Order: sequence, then structure tokens, then C-alpha cells
Amino acid sequence: MPSYLLDTSVILDLINDRGGRREFIRALVQPGDTVGCCLINVIEVYTGMRPGEQAITRQYIDALLYHEITKDTGRLAGQLRYQWRRKGSTISLADATVAAVALAGQLVLLTDNRKHIPMPELTFYDLP
Repeated sequence: MPSYLLDTSVILDLINDRGGRREFIRALVQPGDTVGCCLINVIEVYTGMRPGEQAITRQYIDALLYHEITKDTGRLAGQLRYQWRRKGSTISLADATVAAVALAGQLVLLTDNRKHIPMPELTFYDLP
């Protein structure tokens, strides 16, 4: 039974019913699976929310399991940014934090933008 963490772009596609994401997620997620988000996702989604989207945005965010960002998760995010910077790649604070939440919770990250979160130690489910 996988536990999934949605990347923000996937949440936005669900809210806006783009790219067949709703049907894809319905087909992917089986009974007993969980689908969640974290604080970074909530901030990013509400940052881009347009007038008239408040109700559907709240509906989708509230339906997701919420994964806390703890001090340990923050430490891990910082370590990931440091490691990747030493390799010559800059990982954003948001992407490093999402990666840390996924790693800490042993979550499968659902994303369509893996180049922003290149950590090979993560378990990904690449979306079409």
C-alpha cells in the first residue's frame, strides 16, 4: 500500500482538471493507499490561486493527508541542498523540502517535473 506525496504541479492539475490528472490519480490510487501534501505544497498552491478558485482549492487541499515538516525534515532538506550544491546543482528550498518530506515519510513522490528533484534515493512515480 503506497503512500504518495503529490508535487505542487500535480495538485494544480487536479484542481484545474488538466492533463487527465484526476482520472489518472483515480486509477493509480488503490484502497489503502494514501495521497498527501505538505506545507510547501499548500503555500505554492495558494500563491497561484486565482479568483473564484477558493472553494475547489480548499476542497482538494483538505482532502489530502497532511505531512508535517518537522525540525528533522528541515535538517534533511538543508543537507540535501548542501549536498547538491557541492555537486554543482542548486535545488530550491521548496523542492528540497518536498524531497525531505518524501524521504522522511518513505513516500512515493508523484511528479511530472523530476529535473527539479533529482535525488536518486527518492522513490518516484513519474507522471506522463
